[in-house]
Amino acid sequence: MVSMEQLGAALQTGGKPSDAELDVYGLTHQGRRRASNQDHFLICALRRQVDLYHTSLPNAADLAQRERLAFLAMVADGVSGDLGEEASRRAVEGITRYVTQSVRCVERADEFDEERLAQSLEEAALLVHAGLLEQGTADAEPGYMATTLTLWLTVWPHAYLLQVGDSRCYVLRDDKLIQLSRDQTFAQDLIDAGALARSNAQQSRLAHILSSAIGGPEAAPVVTRLHQPWSSVNLLCSDGLTKHVPDARIAERLQTMTSAKQVCEGLLQDALDGGGSDNITIIVGRAVRRTP
Repeated sequence: MVSMEQLGAALQTGGKPSDAELDVYGLTHQGRRRASNQDHFLICALRRQVDLYHTSLPNAADLAQRERLAFLAMVADGVSGDLGEEASRRAVEGITRYVTQSVRCVERADEFDEERLAQSLEEAALLVHAGLLEQGTADAEPGYMATTLTLWLTVWPHAYLLQVGDSRCYVLRDDKLIQLSRDQTFAQDLIDAGALARSNAQQSRLAHILSSAIGGPEAAPVVTRLHQPWSSVNLLCSDGLTKHVPDARIAERLQTMTSAKQVCEGLLQDALDGGGSDNITIIVGRAVRRTP
C-alpha cells in the first residue's frame, strides 16, 4: 500500500524512472602509488520477479515481472594494510545480502515501513562489523580488518544514505554541489568542536584517521533518509578522489556531464593528474527522462 506522502511525491516528480532512464556508472583504480587496490564498489537493482516455466496462456510474456523494488550502490575503502581488500569485499558482499532481504521483507508489509528499513541498514552495518571483528580475532596474525562504507539505497521517491568512515556521498542539485555525508574522522570531530579550522583540516595528520569504521575499534553507522528528485545527480567516492580533486572541480564535472561514464572517467583522470596517491573509486548516477 502506497502512502499519501509517497503518492504525492511520485506525482510531483513524474513517477519512478524506468530502467532505461537510469544513467549509472562506477569504476575503481589502483592509483599511481599503491601496490594493490583495496577498494570495492557495487551497483545493482533489487527486483520483484516472476519466472514463468510452462503455461498455456497466449500472452504469457505479459505475466513475467521484473519490477525494480530498489536501487543500491555502495563504495567501501579497505584500511588496515593487507587485510583492507578482504574487509571491503566482505562488507560489500555481506551488506548486499542483508539489504536485499530487508527490502523484500519491508516491501511485503501492508504498508511500506520507512523507519524499519532505515533501522535494517544500521543493523546490516553492525552485523558485518561484528563479523569482521570475529574474523580478526580468529586469524593467527595480529591486527584487524576494517573498511569504510558509503551506501545509497533508492526506494522511489526516497533514498537512504548509510555512512561509516570517510568515503563520501555528494549530490548535485540546482547546479549546487552538496556533501551529504559527514567524514567520520578525528579531524572532522575537531572541526565540529571548533578546535580545528576546516581550511587546515586536509593538512592535518588526523584528516584520514577514522573515528568510525566497519571492523575497526568502533563503528557508528549513520542512516539518513532523503527525497530523491529526478533532477539530482548523486556521486559516491572513496577518499582517493577527494584527496586530489577539490569540490569545485567535482561540481564542474557534474554540471557539464554528458553521461555517468564520461564524468567518472574525467574525475578519475583528475585524481590521477593530481597525484593518485590512493585507490580511487567513483560511482555517479542520475535519472534521465526519455521521450516516448
